[in-house]
Amino acid sequence: MVRINENYLRLPASYLFSEIARRAREFQAANPDARLMRLGIGNTTEPLAPSVIKGLHDGVEKLAHVETYSGYGDEQGDAALRRRIAEVKYGERGLAIEPDEIFISDGAKSDTANIQSLFDPFAVVAIQDPAYPVYVDTNVIAGRESFVSMACTEANGFVPSVPSIHADIIYICSPNNPTGAVATRANLEAFVAYALANDAIILYDAAYECFIRDRDLPRSIYEIVGARKCAIELGTFSKEAGFTGVRLGWTVVPKGLAIDAKNPRSVNELWNRRQTTFFNGASNVAQSGGLAALTPEGRHENDAIIELYMANGTVIREGLQSVGLTVYGGTNAPYVWAKCPAGYDSWAFFDKMLDEAHVITTPGSGFGPGGEGFLRLSAFGHPESIRRAVDSIRSNVRL
Repeated sequence: MVRINENYLRLPASYLFSEIARRAREFQAANPDARLMRLGIGNTTEPLAPSVIKGLHDGVEKLAHVETYSGYGDEQGDAALRRRIAEVKYGERGLAIEPDEIFISDGAKSDTANIQSLFDPFAVVAIQDPAYPVYVDTNVIAGRESFVSMACTEANGFVPSVPSIHADIIYICSPNNPTGAVATRANLEAFVAYALANDAIILYDAAYECFIRDRDLPRSIYEIVGARKCAIELGTFSKEAGFTGVRLGWTVVPKGLAIDAKNPRSVNELWNRRQTTFFNGASNVAQSGGLAALTPEGRHENDAIIELYMANGTVIREGLQSVGLTVYGGTNAPYVWAKCPAGYDSWAFFDKMLDEAHVITTPGSGFGPGGEGFLRLSAFGHPESIRRAVDSIRSNVRL
């Protein structure tokens, strides 16, 4: 008799965002005249940049002619796109990343989930708390049972210290989802030193690096000396270019990265083997759009959209502060991390926001025990919608 993978049964019964959607549906059914306003899930809302649209159209047009039609592409990604990412995202910052160290995918979430398959199922995994649920859930599905929590609290500015005990795999997200905190150079230097001393590997989620405005804050783990020997970086076009529905990302696996002295094969080689086995490559059309997003015109247009989202973050921060809430984030990241008032846990304050202001947020407890007592609010939205939601909170939420 075939058996299911019982590790799935170890997961929470409901994925965080599914539970949010359920509560919103039930509230709407009970209050059909209420107009719900969303400051919850981090989904982009603004139209794609004109240069990107042209790039996507060009990609489609090529499929319409025998001379330019393409079927399967390279599993590792279009060579021109890999070169452009190497030049624009790394070379311009003085970072020596080679095109064949970059693997194009259908998004950072997929790679974040899949990359852990390269490592021993008995590996000890260190994860920020609170953290994006995918980090924990995918390792649980893989059968891992040894987890080290790296606390992100008000006291440490929501940037954790290195683990106090041994860990093999370390997840770092900076800017952080959900807290909006950004690791400093000193923070990352400590993690790289720890990884090198403990033969550990860092999985660095840089999905939100495009929102960093402080020039003193690192935007890539490879800005840290020694990181090429111990870190994998995950990037995405989702937030930088609005590709949440288009789906396109990349993962950097340095060729010098090696683990496991007994089996010293290159991680780059193994990831290539994994991708060529499980993956037929990202959409040709999406990659054409990605190339356009990294042209000077595309970057300029996307920067304007990012500034719009960051202005939204300011509106949310100042609006919540005006009603007496303590808030963090929203300055170098698109998320605002709001502390619940006394007497409310995360879900209770979520319900209060929904009931009184008709605003959907995200309970911090859904990101781990360390998120209890906070709400995450997203700056992704049309400016007029953001202002309407903040005005409703100001006018209707009774603290």
